[in-house]
Amino acid sequence: MGTESEENPADSIDSFQPSPEEIEHWMQKAFDVAKEALKNGEVPVGCLMVYNNEVLGRGRNEVNETKNATRHAEMVALDQVLQWCQQENRDSKGVFKETVLYVTVEPCIMCAGALRLLHIPLVVYGCGNERFGGCGSVLNVPADQLPRTGAPFKFISGFKSEEAVELLKSFYKQENPNAPKPKTRKD
Repeated sequence: MGTESEENPADSIDSFQPSPEEIEHWMQKAFDVAKEALKNGEVPVGCLMVYNNEVLGRGRNEVNETKNATRHAEMVALDQVLQWCQQENRDSKGVFKETVLYVTVEPCIMCAGALRLLHIPLVVYGCGNERFGGCGSVLNVPADQLPRTGAPFKFISGFKSEEAVELLKSFYKQENPNAPKPKTRKD
């Protein structure tokens, strides 16, 4: 497995730190969701939000499908957890503080910021995101001193990173029908 982030105030995660077997189980399910995204013409990122050993949120990228740049896998899963909290009349703040997020690719800066604001204590991810990564590849949202932005969180990186990279490569090898048409300049 990969590396963990520096110590931070999100130490409550230690009381429900997932075992290596649990990480393996949930990450495999996140990869299944990523493969579903690939089949639907999306960047293959899959995400699960697990609370008390139950999936409350499951998301895959929906950016191309919805033409909405904010519909990343993490945001889709977050929406589902918020809906569950509302239906169950549960305090979402308490639920998020005890939820582990599993995702196949390092959360982007936007998603890492949202996870921090919601006090998610632990994120487990596959490969890094060298262009937009919010857990150290570009910015270190989980640990940076960011006033009034929620609690820092821990992360475990590099889980099945080669598999995550291969999924991404297979997406970028195919033609993206939703990509903007290149414009030629007239001199």
